[in-house]
Amino acid sequence: MEKRENFSSRLGFLLISAGCAIGLGNVWRFPYITGKYGGGAFVLVYLLFLLILGMPVMVMELAVGRGSQRSIARSFHTLEPGGSRWHWYCWFGIAGNYLLMMFYTVIAGWLLLYCCKMAMGDFNGLDAAGVSAEFNALMGKPGLMTVFMALVVLVGMSVCLQGLRNGVERITKVMMVCLLAIMAVLAVRSLTLEGGAEGLRFYLQPNFHNLMYDAEGKWILGESIFAAMGQAFFTLSLGIGAIAVFGSYIGKDHALAGEALRIGVLDTSVAFVAGLIIFPACSAYGVSPGEGPALIFMTLPNIFNEMAFGQLWGALFFVFLSFAALSTVIAVFENIISFAMDMWGWNRKKAVLVNLAAIFLLSMPCVLGFNLWSGLQPLGPGTNISDLEDFIISNNLLPLGSLVYLLFCVSRKGWGWNSFLEEANTGSGLKFPKGVRGYVTWVLPLIVLFIFIMGYWNKFVG
Repeated sequence: MEKRENFSSRLGFLLISAGCAIGLGNVWRFPYITGKYGGGAFVLVYLLFLLILGMPVMVMELAVGRGSQRSIARSFHTLEPGGSRWHWYCWFGIAGNYLLMMFYTVIAGWLLLYCCKMAMGDFNGLDAAGVSAEFNALMGKPGLMTVFMALVVLVGMSVCLQGLRNGVERITKVMMVCLLAIMAVLAVRSLTLEGGAEGLRFYLQPNFHNLMYDAEGKWILGESIFAAMGQAFFTLSLGIGAIAVFGSYIGKDHALAGEALRIGVLDTSVAFVAGLIIFPACSAYGVSPGEGPALIFMTLPNIFNEMAFGQLWGALFFVFLSFAALSTVIAVFENIISFAMDMWGWNRKKAVLVNLAAIFLLSMPCVLGFNLWSGLQPLGPGTNISDLEDFIISNNLLPLGSLVYLLFCVSRKGWGWNSFLEEANTGSGLKFPKGVRGYVTWVLPLIVLFIFIMGYWNKFVG
């Protein structure tokens, strides 16, 4: 087995861990559900839940990784009491990583394609119907979708092949700095649009009436609260070992509550600035930011068509989205590769080559689900294969996996509260508070179960 690498710097750890969490959930889903559920008031509720739900589980996942110095493949084996079966979860956790990549690589491929199309001016002069037709035509071209999906897989695996420091850390640092710079430029441009002030006011000025009632006057407070809980929970990519693996690569110089808080602040900052880009632009051009999946691929190209130098701004926007998606892809690929190295003792080259082929093949059903296999509607009319893959990971493995990490860290039959607390609080900086033991032992598991049950309720009943 190869000697385990470590990050060359604390900044590398923070940027890569944040890059794992930063993705389309920040730059597409966050603005769209914020627009749907009340703007500024929703943001406040979301931040509260991020602090009381996401942060404790992130500290626990980091602690399991650092305490074991292993990926999810062997972390539970290393820390669990003799004779227990916590390590069985490693197979479900790694399955979550593969499932996430089975549709995420396809969407990342769309973004790369849109970078090219925007830069070449393919959307110039098209009206809303024309942009929609262009997107639908893309969905009907499995060959083109396969090429760009394969490009994402190849780029991600090539970075991981170079190793943790020379590949994952070095490339992700550059990509994250570029991402933040592009976001700043786009935010300034959006904030200076004529007519954007109304969208900015909706986003930043809390109006709790909007949180409680929709535009038709329907009571939606319960739905809004659950949406805020779900976004706070899922935005950090918790429960499948994707964060734990980076904990396994760091030393014990810094307490983990402070590290988790920094990662959360970076992740939230990207989501917040994405809102500064999208809300003023939507307001300036009379577009609803709550339009859902169509927002990125159908609505925003129309907005850029109307802007001065829209081709430039549109290309930059999709470069920014591509960097956000690729940061997640590279981070999850590293977890998958680390799993193979820890579990079977493979060297990095073998782990990369095997998984490059595996993820390419596993991503093909998602590609074909939009065209040749579109007749397969596993979750009912209007759904496709990617919807099923997303449902399994988002509504099942993420919440249940987070529950496993949570119970493992507080249960006497698992790693245990004292062992977890000692690991989490080793090093300088912000400590995990001892006084929240009752909350994380009894209340937080019930909240996670509630999120899991409500996910099914909303999917099949609501």
